[in-house]
Amino acid sequence: MIPSSLEKAIYGVYATHALHLADKHNVFAYLAEKGAAAPGEIAKAVAVDGETLERLMLVLGALELVQAGSDGKYRLREGMGPYLDKKDPRYVGGFVTHLINSTSGRMGHLDAYLSKGKAVVDAALPSPFDVIYKDEASTKEFMDAMWQLSFDVSRELVKLAGLDSCRQLVDVGGASGPFSVAALQHSRELRSTLFDLPKVGRYVDETRRTYGLEERLRFVPGDFFREELPEGDCFAFGYILSDWDDATCLELLRKAHRACRAGGRVLVMERLFDEDKRGPFATVFMNLSMHVETQGRHRTAREYVGLLEAAGFRGCEVRRSSRDKHLVIGLKHVTT
Repeated sequence: MIPSSLEKAIYGVYATHALHLADKHNVFAYLAEKGAAAPGEIAKAVAVDGETLERLMLVLGALELVQAGSDGKYRLREGMGPYLDKKDPRYVGGFVTHLINSTSGRMGHLDAYLSKGKAVVDAALPSPFDVIYKDEASTKEFMDAMWQLSFDVSRELVKLAGLDSCRQLVDVGGASGPFSVAALQHSRELRSTLFDLPKVGRYVDETRRTYGLEERLRFVPGDFFREELPEGDCFAFGYILSDWDDATCLELLRKAHRACRAGGRVLVMERLFDEDKRGPFATVFMNLSMHVETQGRHRTAREYVGLLEAAGFRGCEVRRSSRDKHLVIGLKHVTT
């Protein structure tokens, strides 16, 4: 018998595609609504081929995402519903779509990276965000993925962030605004300025209308490589620094320090490696994803604290959520 860990690695290529297709064709959404159904009923309800779906359901069962009862009906396994139901804030389908449509297409670069090095290969390729924002479909897919990765955990992170004394949040590269929305819902006296590339603006407008934020959520178009950041007393970097190398991160944090009012703070929200960098499981894989999709990597909490201190922030501390995105805080001291 092939060892279980090797078997899972070999057949993993089927697993992500099966997950994506069941989500795309509303199989999980149907089960979330109905509770249980036979493959034939599901196929008819979501208008897909019955034989193909039956084979797909067997794979999903082997992956322990669904389970079949003695009556032949499938149901979502206990605990899976929140992550597979499109109506739940913990839904991960958008992120899986991004992995299939974007990340998987870039994984082929790894072979060339191993042979020639990333710098040599990337010199002939477009920049990471030129690829991500290449057209409306790709941009929307990325916005959806970032929202699903960030919004639910942001509602926990804002409680850890110490925002009570803050009045002006600057959400740097904040996409469509998942952290801003969570922060504004948590702190009614807060205002947020979301600073991102111009084509993100329409998605921020949609967020503002959806959540009734009106003047509390402002969008400022700009490029944080070429421009200084707007002034504020709290700066949020959510899944931003992991896109870039240490030198770039340091420059961005120095910009935040210059724009931060005395007594303010910076929030770095990222997946964090264990200090030995052997885990957590998802961070190990996403670190490889950062290599092929961006110019960055994931770091330990100690590494982020080092960057914050080098940028001039003091009193740094780590506050961990119950999920896989955590918070590293740096303070800008009041000078006397």
